[in-house]
Amino acid sequence: MNRMIAIDIARAIAIFGMVIVNFKIVMNVQNDDSFSYVFAGLLEGRASALFVILAGIGITFVTRNTGRFDLTSETTKSRWLLIKRGVLLMLLGLAYVPIWEADILHFYGVYFIIAAFVFTLNNRSLLLISGFFIFAFPLLLFCFDYNHGWDWNTLTYHGLWTLDGMFRHLFFNGFHPVFPWCGFLVFGMWLGRQDLLNPLVKKQLLVGAITILVVTELLFYGVRLFAETHSELAIDPELISLLSSTSMIPPLPQYMLSAASSAVIVLVGCFYLADKFQSSKLSQWLTQTGQVSLTLYVAHVILGMGILDSLGLLNNQPIGVALFSAFLFCFSSIVFSVCWLNKFKTGPLEWVFKKLVKRA
Repeated sequence: MNRMIAIDIARAIAIFGMVIVNFKIVMNVQNDDSFSYVFAGLLEGRASALFVILAGIGITFVTRNTGRFDLTSETTKSRWLLIKRGVLLMLLGLAYVPIWEADILHFYGVYFIIAAFVFTLNNRSLLLISGFFIFAFPLLLFCFDYNHGWDWNTLTYHGLWTLDGMFRHLFFNGFHPVFPWCGFLVFGMWLGRQDLLNPLVKKQLLVGAITILVVTELLFYGVRLFAETHSELAIDPELISLLSSTSMIPPLPQYMLSAASSAVIVLVGCFYLADKFQSSKLSQWLTQTGQVSLTLYVAHVILGMGILDSLGLLNNQPIGVALFSAFLFCFSSIVFSVCWLNKFKTGPLEWVFKKLVKRA
């Protein structure tokens, strides 16, 4: 089985998850206790984490023929390729921010530039660097004001286009800041070096990911429960809520571990599905959808949210309407991807991006 089939399927699933989360946000869905709302909430910060980890795996695939700890021409070529991709992603993402403030592409650009300087390191070093990004964030949280620049009621970031605002946004308190989100990318680079076609390796990754996910979620749920049942201790509820949270804002280590584990579980599941249903139509369609992920990411804002806006569906919608809208977009994405790739080799934005990289 070509391992890229599983990677592309996982990329399609990540895009679908991001569509559900972002449609829920822009449609201003009101909180309720329904299963649908809980399901959509579980995807928050996890679909995008899977997306970043898959990018790390992709970097390993692109650079796998280069040596480690050397300065060969192939290594230098790969390094400049990553830097060029990073710069172009930053420019594309920053141009996209006025349309979609929660853009992830300009963060991607910084991740790629960092990856250009660490891809030659050994596996142990990659894991240590990943851990550094993850566990340095709480230190920054105690040193700097995480709320600076934010209007949480409207999810608007003020002062973004100033030098200090942009730096703070990119590295500390944006939607996907380098600290700690680059840890996902570097972890993906390590993951891409594993023998993901080996059944034993897949089993070990799956068991390890499930264990970390369950332990992390139960542990921090226990912290919240203890604080709620021991109110006489007069523990600051805001502090407990912060320290016990496994949500993506702010992205504390427990969130990073939980989201990374979820991503590994989905990825291993995609390998099993791709192996068992490699020749099925659905598998082929999802593979093609994953191959045009950049196009679909941009389209879900410009086209998807643009249509929702024109229909007047961006205010106080029930979760059912948001999920149905996301389903329609995801279904349309599959149809578009299959039809487009039956005539062309790459997606439209993917083609433009490759041309720009070559020209650069």
